[in-house]
Amino acid sequence: MEATVEVEGNDLDLAEKIQNRAKTPINVSRIIWYEFTGGVGPWGAMRPLIAILLALIPFLFLGQHFNREHAKGRDWFLLQIPLLLSIILWPILWLYSIVDAWWVANNRVATESSMLNLSELSR
Repeated sequence: MEATVEVEGNDLDLAEKIQNRAKTPINVSRIIWYEFTGGVGPWGAMRPLIAILLALIPFLFLGQHFNREHAKGRDWFLLQIPLLLSIILWPILWLYSIVDAWWVANNRVATESSMLNLSELSR
């Protein structure tokens, strides 16, 4: 589902919209919190770090399961069985799983953040 934003003939730019919203201390703190967490809240800001921590556990590929990519985690688990016979190939797969878990979690956060930004701009 794609979100589109139509720009109307509105004279307010983004800075003026933020200034208009920041009229009370509560709204100012909300804007600061929104900017601090990237618009996805504290959970979205921590998601890539948790994916990395789970992916650091060897043999289980928990970072992929955390990102709800269960088929990839299962496939890599099964793929490591013959790779365990090789001392070189298994660590490469394990390191790649850590990078992949971080990358997927970051993409998910970026997608959610951009959707929130689009919905915020359309108001």
